[in-house]
This record gives sequence, C-alpha cells and structure tokens, in this order.
Amino acid sequence: MGLLERCLELFNTSNLYEILGINKEASETDIRKSYYKVSLKVHPDRAPEDPQATEKFQVLGKLYAVLSDKEQRAVYDEQGVVDEESDVLSQDRCWEEYWRLLFPKITVQDIREFEKKYKGSDEEREDVIRLYVQHKGDLDAITASALCSSQEDEPRLCSIIQAAIKSGEVEAFPAFTKESQAKKKARRKRADREREEAEEMKKEMGLGDEDESLIMMLKQKQQSREKNFNSFLSDLEAKYSKKSTKPQKGKKAKK
Repeated sequence: MGLLERCLELFNTSNLYEILGINKEASETDIRKSYYKVSLKVHPDRAPEDPQATEKFQVLGKLYAVLSDKEQRAVYDEQGVVDEESDVLSQDRCWEEYWRLLFPKITVQDIREFEKKYKGSDEEREDVIRLYVQHKGDLDAITASALCSSQEDEPRLCSIIQAAIKSGEVEAFPAFTKESQAKKKARRKRADREREEAEEMKKEMGLGDEDESLIMMLKQKQQSREKNFNSFLSDLEAKYSKKSTKPQKGKKAKK
C-alpha cells in the first residue's frame, strides 16, 4: 500500500496538507511546526491507548519527508503523486531516530530566551488572536494553549483580545465578553491546584533549581497539562531544530 493510501486509511484523507492542518501555501516552517504537533499526538510513547499509533507515526514521518523536499512537494502539488521508490520512502528507516534528529533536545536556557523574546511580541499577539478565534472566546481553552503563559498572564492575554475586539479585528464572542464569575473562579482554583501539585512533586522528587531538574519537572508535569505543554514545545523546538536532508526521486504513486 502506498503512502497516500495509508494516509487515507489511518487519517481518513489522502491530502497531506489536511492531515497536518495546514494549507497548500504553508511555509517550510509552518510544515515543520505542524508535523511536530501532529506527530506528538500519535507518538507511540504519548498515545499508548491507540493501537495504530506506531503506524500513524511512521506514516507522518514519510509525509513530512515528502513535503519538506522542494522537488517532491512540487510534484505532489502539481500532480497529486509521491515518489514511492525514493530513499526516504523505500528504505527501512527508524522513524523515531529520524524524528529526534529533526527535533533535538532543548535546554532550559532555550526556554528562557524564547520566553523573553516571545512575550509582548507581534508573534505572541498573532497567536493569541488566532487562539481566540479558534476557540470562539473560550478562555479555558485559550489559556491552556497559549505559549509561555500562566494564571498571572491572563490579564495581559485578555487585554490583547479586548484591543482586537475594540478595533473590529475580531468578533466579540459571548464566551469571552460574558464569561461568568464562577468560570473565572474555577480557572483560578485549577491553576492554584496545579501550582501546588508542581511544588509537591518537586519536593517529592528532591529536585533543585538547576536546569536538568527543571527539565525533569516539566516532563513530569506534562501528564496533567499535556495540551499546553505540547503546544509550547512544538513551537519552541521547531524554532531551534535543524533542517533535514532531501530524499531522492523515484517511481510515483497516484493519489
């Protein structure tokens, strides 16, 4: 079975862009970020309940190999076919190793530098507005997905959204403008509880403030806030990762 057929079987579509949640005009950076985000959802270690996780993960690796190669991407865009006999698709490759080569481990210093540049930037504003529209004003979902944010950042995020609403840039969703006090209170309680759990976990594990200890704590914490953690790391690691090598061309498989 060819790549496009496997995509249809596993993801219910043979459109490579649709699987990644992007459009045909996406940049190389957008493709890379989207590949990382989607692959996290089906990574065998992160989706043990999905019996098809390993196969989905492998197919995504091949999908990215096609779209990250300019020549293969051009052929796919124009003809709707992929090179099934190219080295990257035909060889027995370990896609876990390939994934790690694309997304090497980041450090706490990387996180801190990124956060410093990101907060207050045009990029952050665009991301917040996108999340606001995507989640139709639901602050629970927005704050859970926003990068480099905590409960303390909520007033700042809200001010960004309010300014966009006032200027007419976005619609005033009732979920945001008429959010109940009870929901706001529940979100604050949840944030306080998670902060306390993190502190308790830090004490139980005997962690200090050094970089490696912080990394360990972040990885443990991801189980309770998987969505936020994945969203943060996907954008961050994509910014710091190296580019992959190009596969060779071969026989084509029709869409």
